[in-house]
Amino acid sequence: MTHRKGILILLGLGLITFGTAGVAVSDDGDRNGKRGGWLTARADVAPVANATYGEECGSCHLAYQPGLLPAPAWAQVMDPAALGDHYGDEATLAETLRTGILAYLTAHAADQASEVRSRAFAVGFDAHAGTGLPRITETRYFKRKHDRVPTSLVAGNPDVGSFSQCPACHRGAAKGIYNDSQIDIPGHGPWKD
Repeated sequence: MTHRKGILILLGLGLITFGTAGVAVSDDGDRNGKRGGWLTARADVAPVANATYGEECGSCHLAYQPGLLPAPAWAQVMDPAALGDHYGDEATLAETLRTGILAYLTAHAADQASEVRSRAFAVGFDAHAGTGLPRITETRYFKRKHDRVPTSLVAGNPDVGSFSQCPACHRGAAKGIYNDSQIDIPGHGPWKD
């Protein structure tokens, strides 16, 4: 093989690699026809993998991924007294269910997770701050990521209602996908920060 032919082969392989990477980076992972792309979006927070938790907690609201709060926060949320007044609702569980769910939540909590976004939810959490139960929407990371979203698009939007209604805007929330390319605010459209 001549020197010139070898350089051309390497240059061709480099262009193919660069082109493939460009398509992958530009892909938004949405296959529903709204936007293009051929790669599937991956979870940036580990999806719920415990059927009992998914059924018990998911019967009333999104079964929030354990990686959205650190273990001390989940311990507060799952305390028997706290379940008696669970953010204004009664959510008491049998002790075996409660301890099983708590074990799952704390083992996969933000401060135990390998996903970068989950780890960010643990930064700056103070189990003794505030007067009520911990809220995902009150974490430092959540506030930073949502600080530019006008309240009128969320709380003032009848199709959303509050920042705790993640699936209203994050189409992949139930699967742990919260990346910006998956945001579609009802009545507004995709969010561009």
